[in-house]
Amino acid sequence: MRDLSRLIQPKSIAVIGGGAWCTSVVEQCRKMAFSGPVWPVHPSKAKIAGLPACARLEDLPAPPDAVFIGVNRHATVDVVRQLREMGAGGAVCFASGFSEAQAETGDGANLQAALLEAAGEMPILGPNCYGFINYLDGALLWPDQHGGARVESGVAVLTQSSNMAINISMQSRGLPLAYVTTAGNQAQTGLAELGHTLLQDPRVTVLALHIEGIGDVPAFERLVQTARDLGKPVVALKAGKSARAQAAAVSHTASLAGSDTGARALLRRLGVAQVDSLPALLETAKLLHYAGPLPGVSLASLSCSGGEASLMADSAEGRKVAFPDLTLVQRDRLRETLGPMVALANPLDYHTFIWNDAGRMAQVFAIMQEGAADLTCVIIDFPRTDRCDPGAWDCVFEAGAAAVAETGRPLVLVSTLPELLPEAMAARAAAGGMIPMQGLDDFLTAVEAAAFIGQCGPLPAPVVQGDRPKGARVLAEAEAKRALASAGLDVPRAMVADTVDEAVAAAKEIGFPVVLKGMGVAHKTEAGLVALGLRDALEVEEAAKGMACDGFLLEEMIGGGVAELLLGVVRDPAHGFVLTLGAGGTLTEILRDTVSLILPVTEDEVFGALDSLRIAPVLAGYRGRPGTNRAAIARAVLAVQDYVGAERDRLEEIEINPLICTTDRAVAADALIRKGD
Repeated sequence: MRDLSRLIQPKSIAVIGGGAWCTSVVEQCRKMAFSGPVWPVHPSKAKIAGLPACARLEDLPAPPDAVFIGVNRHATVDVVRQLREMGAGGAVCFASGFSEAQAETGDGANLQAALLEAAGEMPILGPNCYGFINYLDGALLWPDQHGGARVESGVAVLTQSSNMAINISMQSRGLPLAYVTTAGNQAQTGLAELGHTLLQDPRVTVLALHIEGIGDVPAFERLVQTARDLGKPVVALKAGKSARAQAAAVSHTASLAGSDTGARALLRRLGVAQVDSLPALLETAKLLHYAGPLPGVSLASLSCSGGEASLMADSAEGRKVAFPDLTLVQRDRLRETLGPMVALANPLDYHTFIWNDAGRMAQVFAIMQEGAADLTCVIIDFPRTDRCDPGAWDCVFEAGAAAVAETGRPLVLVSTLPELLPEAMAARAAAGGMIPMQGLDDFLTAVEAAAFIGQCGPLPAPVVQGDRPKGARVLAEAEAKRALASAGLDVPRAMVADTVDEAVAAAKEIGFPVVLKGMGVAHKTEAGLVALGLRDALEVEEAAKGMACDGFLLEEMIGGGVAELLLGVVRDPAHGFVLTLGAGGTLTEILRDTVSLILPVTEDEVFGALDSLRIAPVLAGYRGRPGTNRAAIARAVLAVQDYVGAERDRLEEIEINPLICTTDRAVAADALIRKGD
């Protein structure tokens, strides 16, 4: 992997160009007290932002470590070539009009190819890229304002959107930002490679990603492995939640598993905590920075208001967060400290009887910290300082710092509304060893995310990848079942017939009862081409005569079904092959009770997926009824997986719906395969 450290942690910076953007880069470096030299380069200007400018690159006193290129797109290519030849450490290419503008310019792709050739092995970010801010060293290749300050350690934020990066830099949440970095259109240096470099900095504690597209899955897997090796958690906000598979897809699976499903399954597989909003991303990164991954999702919550205690409990409803009961020791100690009028529970309303008594407040905080909960939080909302006096809240900081010192365990100060924990108060809390969190909902999301990371095991096997076929066709059901049976899938005994008479003869050979299907249509049930439980030759003959089709498929009737499942696999070009497992049959898309995983999966992962379904009680045996054979279901999934592995370069999708699950079998009653030749 290319070494980007010289670019990202430069000892010298050159800025090429004389416009407002380039002037801003110079100004920002000086404002952040960058300790190394900053060398403007311009053919006619003597000074830029008060610094003397060199007329040519050749006039620089030494090859620069990092260069901001702020000239037009054609000149950018020539400058990059010169920098590579002189041994520069790397460059940010600010100009747009490359491959991202091919439709508008007509030459963007060719110009980007020329840029890559000019760069060679010299690292470049972009083009169409703002660059980065290194708050650890005060090094900025950044052509705009930003809202951050120098830090000793903190979170590295990496995004593909320059405007998102600006917005994130303006946060006032008490989140220490170590880096804010953009990737542009990633002509050479991708998200994973940048992230790898940021993680190598020992001052970085957490990697926070805003992802528009993962792109190179193996590279992303390597990034996560690096994070694991270094003990640094990764949290991501993935754009594209509304993207779905094409509505015209021939299977239910494709309509249930779109690109967002694939992304979620991949991130979950790799142990990357995914959140769905920018505030949640920042709050999760903050919690991980201060507390690290959590061993579990249990909370001890304190407030001096019954309304706040109820709000905390209600906000956690439907989440994985739990509130463990107070122990007898905790109850005795709290009763001694709080007196007889306080109802002892978790969440705890400790009332205002002890407000401003920092010593007793610290005792209560510490007692709650020493229980079974994985994390303890105090709900605290500060008054607005422009109209009110926050002096009466000083006791919270004194008590919280004392409790942390006594127990050695984390203590969160969380506000019900984000704006009720101002940045100055957040900084004061952090200085006292506490963790400032803004907004109950985002805090609870952060707890779930931190616990998810804390409970992840080793990384699984690499994602199954394959070349996408240029064309694809839908296999006839009989052909699809034969192919899957060869991989070990249990399918019904079957025969194909061209005429009604042949259908009757086939039914007799298979043995009644039978299933009759008309061939040539993907969704046979909707077309009236499925007849179940035919008990004799006459019923077969009458059913066959009523079907307008190209031929018939006769199969044994699978009896004793406990449940029907959907088992499907769809190629997701961005994330691998997505396995969807869930409630099947004709109500698949109405129930939408499914879980999606990225292949490959293990037997234990299949069992876990089954347990996560709403129909799990039915599969296990509900109200005295027999359950399914879970091992048989797992064998069916793994057989399909084997087929996918063998056909990875030709396969587009597989659907088995229903997979009839009995007490001893899991049989593919219907199967569809779409693949290239």
